[in-house]
Amino acid sequence: MRGVYLITNDDPLQLLLEKLNAALGTGHIAILQYRRKKVAKLDQPTEVEQIKSLCEKYQVPFVINDDLAMAEKFGLGVHLGQSDGEITEATQRLAQDVIIGRTCLNSLELADKAIADGASYVAFGAVYATATKPEAGNVGIEVIQQAKQKYHVPICAIGGLTVENSQAVIDAGASLCAVISDILGRSTAEIPARVDAWAKLFA
Repeated sequence: MRGVYLITNDDPLQLLLEKLNAALGTGHIAILQYRRKKVAKLDQPTEVEQIKSLCEKYQVPFVINDDLAMAEKFGLGVHLGQSDGEITEATQRLAQDVIIGRTCLNSLELADKAIADGASYVAFGAVYATATKPEAGNVGIEVIQQAKQKYHVPICAIGGLTVENSQAVIDAGASLCAVISDILGRSTAEIPARVDAWAKLFA
């Protein structure tokens, strides 16, 4: 688990699928997360099904944000926020080989618990200010440096990350950089070059 951790945005589904095809086709996306807060719960399974087959085509691990039941239904991994259920329950309900991630904000204590409970990776952020979650504080890279020294699981950085500001984050110890707008906020035609630029940071 190393590289770009792409998270879906709220584009109309057809446009999103085109953009995901462009991004996943580069071979440089480490994980894709389904996070569509503006889509009705009833419509989400159909979307997940379509995105799942795209991930299978490109052999990219696929995880569901905050919805353990959906992850279980589709045999996928899950990413859980602090208020979205327990990692121990996820490890019991999901297949052995799926990815289970945990939001740890800027807390090593939360990360200690997540790893003890069986999380595959721990996520810290927001590293920089972000439009997606303005309420998530700007934690900087110190917590990532500390986590890197302490843990053997991959460290994921999230929040306001761009190609231009993330080399320091990767150097500090982030194995994964979670990205939405820096990739999916662009036109489909621009996406492959942007993903390639990200891949160079991890090279």
